[in-house]
Amino acid sequence: MRIDIITIFPEMFEGPFSHSMIKRAQSKGLAEIHIHNLRDFSENKHRKVDDYPFGGGAGMVMMIQPIASCIEKLKSERMYDEIIFMTPDGVLFDQPMANKLSMAANIILMCGHYKGIDERLREHYFTSEISIGSYVLTGGELAAAVVSDAVIRLLPGVLSDETSALSDSFQDNLLSPPVYTRPSDYAGWVVPEVLMSGNDKEIRKWQYEKSVERTKSRRPDLL
Repeated sequence: MRIDIITIFPEMFEGPFSHSMIKRAQSKGLAEIHIHNLRDFSENKHRKVDDYPFGGGAGMVMMIQPIASCIEKLKSERMYDEIIFMTPDGVLFDQPMANKLSMAANIILMCGHYKGIDERLREHYFTSEISIGSYVLTGGELAAAVVSDAVIRLLPGVLSDETSALSDSFQDNLLSPPVYTRPSDYAGWVVPEVLMSGNDKEIRKWQYEKSVERTKSRRPDLL
């Protein structure tokens, strides 16, 4: 999988993409992440990428030319399954969406800034728009990192135990059940006996019941 990220702050990705599963995926050749500085595509002598909005109002708007130039260059080099704009008013990102994106070969993530991007870009370039929550961030970089992490960890070979992702919260519209590890008794706090019984059928039944119970309590909207 290849992910191209368009941003005006490429340095923000150095930390998130240099550790843990994303680093492993890149080291093993399972994922490629390419960061593109939008200012490199500006035809303005000062590398400007924003301008005042028509109609007035506070804030600046990201200009068409740099974004269009960057996307056109990338599209001339390969086919993209998705060209995604990270924006607060996009479709809320969820696990099924991550599952779908993990099957793509090439995707572009555009990080928004300021008051947004020129609407004509949204009309003519982007195949989808994604939000990671009903709140506003300074820019789309953190959101792009979140989407990249959620997608890349699903790629075969990234996780040591590939079945682990199948039991994550939201994979079956249920939250994960409680989990425990050694010691079995800590200060009188004991692990449920069924988990140490060795009876796989009863363990799976208990886990399912606890998942349903936890989902009803915390996220009834998933049921």
